[in-house]
Amino acid sequence: MIDKPYRLVIVLSAGLVAWTLLNRFAIDPGAVSFLSHKTGIAHQLRLPAWLRVLDIHIAFACLALLAGALNFANPPARGRRRRHRSVGYAYIISVLGVCITSGYMAPYATGGRPVSMAFNLLNLIWIAVTVTALVQIRRRQVVRHRQWMIRSYAFCFTNVTIHLAETVLTRLLGMRYETAYAVSVYATILILIAIAELIVRRTAGKPQKTGTFTHQ
Repeated sequence: MIDKPYRLVIVLSAGLVAWTLLNRFAIDPGAVSFLSHKTGIAHQLRLPAWLRVLDIHIAFACLALLAGALNFANPPARGRRRRHRSVGYAYIISVLGVCITSGYMAPYATGGRPVSMAFNLLNLIWIAVTVTALVQIRRRQVVRHRQWMIRSYAFCFTNVTIHLAETVLTRLLGMRYETAYAVSVYATILILIAIAELIVRRTAGKPQKTGTFTHQ
């Protein structure tokens, strides 16, 4: 039986994946709406190559969302550890794929160099916490591994958090899109770190019925 919080994670992740794919390939296949806001970019945008990298970026992001949700929702019980471990490796590879493709797209970020630097910082943080989670489970520190996986998985919600924050800043506060987007990127890093830490603290000391990536 999957606990209610983890069912919510699965539903939310599946919904985000469905919306992302629908928006990318059906609603706005040319990313026209998003590209129309790009100003002050540091390099000339080569659209065909950028779109291909975007598709790879989206594929890895969707896989990370689903793999992370699956492993949080299913305990690494006896007989399922191999599957749990495989899904965990898929998650790690997906995170690396997201960060590498994001690194390619960062110079073309809306808002120019300051936003590019923010995305590169986020990528470094995400890789660092994910590697830390892997190191912890190799040391058989299951609780610490789970805590670092929570910190890592929080960054899977980077895109949706940026756009929610940008919507609030532009529509409710009347901020210019470029400024709102830049503020949202930096704010998202802080928001996701804070939410992850809140979850870690709230679950500290509680018996865990589920687990994340387990190594044998």
